[in-house]
Amino acid sequence: MDSVARGVAIYVIMLIVMRLSGRRTVAQLTPFDFVLLLIIAETTQQALLGDDFSIMNATILILTLFGVDIALSYIKQWFPRAELLIDGTPTVLVSDGEVDTHALKSARIGIEDILTAARQQQGLYRLDQIKFAVLEADGAISIVPQKT
Repeated sequence: MDSVARGVAIYVIMLIVMRLSGRRTVAQLTPFDFVLLLIIAETTQQALLGDDFSIMNATILILTLFGVDIALSYIKQWFPRAELLIDGTPTVLVSDGEVDTHALKSARIGIEDILTAARQQQGLYRLDQIKFAVLEADGAISIVPQKT
């Protein structure tokens, strides 16, 4: 039962930390972010397993983590406010070609990130070609081009 409690606690802690740290997709990870992720994984593994490295304990932890994840998916489905709290909401970064600097700062996104997404998705090269740039809840940046 100790493993289940540790698993649930670590899941909740990681959910909170990831939510507070901002939204980035794996494709947007810098090398430092990747190293940090590896360190977190090792630290989390130690916190989860404690002194018990048995296969049974690992199995219990895996089932606990998946169970908590599935339970949260049902909670988000039944309670839309929980989904907003857990996953966040989209953030408008550019509106009618005007950059929202406050939104950029709070999301820790640079204009170059927006322009990269604009080039990749729409073939756009300038901010004035972008009607809207939205940081989605999953960390992706969506681009809506200006009508020509």
